[in-house]
Amino acid sequence: MATHENEIAMAVLRVAGKQPNGVATFKRLYKEIPNVIALDRDDRAASQTRNGEEMWQQIVRNIKSHDKTEGNYIAEGWLESVPRVGYRITTLGKKKLLNC
Repeated sequence: MATHENEIAMAVLRVAGKQPNGVATFKRLYKEIPNVIALDRDDRAASQTRNGEEMWQQIVRNIKSHDKTEGNYIAEGWLESVPRVGYRITTLGKKKLLNC
């Protein structure tokens, strides 16, 4: 069973929260997320729409694509998109980490 987008977003929040500037680059996320959450075979499957990416990597980018959807970490104010770079944790995101 593939990992849900909110589980991936929480991993993004954790990685961003450890960075001195609060920014987790896509490169860093792709390196660190497999150490933060257990990815299954479905997560590791090749993306059919993004050549060279696994499904979980596509989900990382989908956080921005779904930024108007209720419950999305950007929509809720926990993350900010840093275009073409990655994501930045917000003050609200730091509070969320403290409560998890």
